[in-house]
Amino acid sequence: MNIKEVKPLKYFEKISLKLPASKSLTQRALICSALAQGVSQIINPLISEDTLLLKDALKAIGVNIKEKENIWEVEGRFPPLLSGKKIYLGNNGTGARFFIALASLGKGSYVEIYGKPRLHERPMDPLIESLRKLSSHIECLEKEGFLPIRIKEGKLVSQKISLPGNISSQFISALLLIGPCLPNGLEIFIEGQLLSKAYVDLTTNIMKTYGVEVEFFENKFKVSPSFYKPTSYEVEADASTASYFLAIPLVLGRGEIIIENYNPFSKQGDVKFLEYIKKMGAKIEILNPLGVKVSFEGIPQGIEIDLSDTPDLFPTLCILGAVAEGKTVLKGAPHLRYKETDRIKAMVTELRKLGVKVEELPDGAIIEGTKEFKSAIINTYDDHRIAMSFAILGLKKEGIKIENPECVVKSFPEFWKYIEKLYG
Repeated sequence: MNIKEVKPLKYFEKISLKLPASKSLTQRALICSALAQGVSQIINPLISEDTLLLKDALKAIGVNIKEKENIWEVEGRFPPLLSGKKIYLGNNGTGARFFIALASLGKGSYVEIYGKPRLHERPMDPLIESLRKLSSHIECLEKEGFLPIRIKEGKLVSQKISLPGNISSQFISALLLIGPCLPNGLEIFIEGQLLSKAYVDLTTNIMKTYGVEVEFFENKFKVSPSFYKPTSYEVEADASTASYFLAIPLVLGRGEIIIENYNPFSKQGDVKFLEYIKKMGAKIEILNPLGVKVSFEGIPQGIEIDLSDTPDLFPTLCILGAVAEGKTVLKGAPHLRYKETDRIKAMVTELRKLGVKVEELPDGAIIEGTKEFKSAIINTYDDHRIAMSFAILGLKKEGIKIENPECVVKSFPEFWKYIEKLYG
């Protein structure tokens, strides 16, 4: 296994970057385009392991996708073709959940869906059971409620679905995406507080762009039967990815960074990162028509953050907590334990290797900032966000080595090239 040592960034002052497109938006646009009646254009899609896996999965069920310069032309196919193929989705949890719902609309024989061992450990039961209530024919091939699965042709019906709000928002999004294709639409009732609602809002916003309206009342989503319209959709920069680079001035205690293509008014929940680092002492300047500038001098201040809507920011904020003055309390995201790895346990374990005092919580962590870091080899657990967050800390502290640095291909294949740019 490869190991990459990150060199401290000793003379950083400022840099301006243009970052890749959003993974979340690219995957949602692929599903909407696949269901649209006609040809859609996805402009500036993210090219990464996850998005390419989903693209190939859609092609396997009859969706025609042509690649042009910076554009994917997607010719929708409804119903999808169940061609008897085995479809591999790596560790793409979002793509797998969206694709399971989409394939349940299919006609033909069957498809089998599988992935890496970790994907087979990630829970799918709430989605599988909901789709079975809609008359989907899903067979779990090894363990009930988990991949691998086989989906056979069925005739989906409209039913009222209830889901607890504290599960992955991806289950809700997956069902909403196929909702307009059901005979009488779909109603989803949410029990309790809905975590990661920002990601569901992202889904409904893209559906609206493709001509489908989703109503939301207190604890209920309602989608009427309708059709996705072919659309030209331009994918904006990824707010989650941007967080690593926007954190750099605070980690180093100095400097200025501009993200040229950042949309601070995006529907992506992770734009809240700007609010979080402002509370820690960063100076934020919104640029026109797009872009943001973050500047900082000094030591960031520890804060308390509820991450129920922004769980993907947890690794970055753990790193900021490690360099901050005082304690940083991160809570509200128990579903982090079911990501590419158990991100709470992973971040706590690796921070402790570096000499950081961390208390593990069921839904987050309490981190006590320090100035004295130990050298260590960081286990990434094949999780792109673990690798990228500790790489940013390595810009401050010598002796941080990243195991399996290639795992960043999941969302940001050129991450290490961008890191090199920081050195001038």
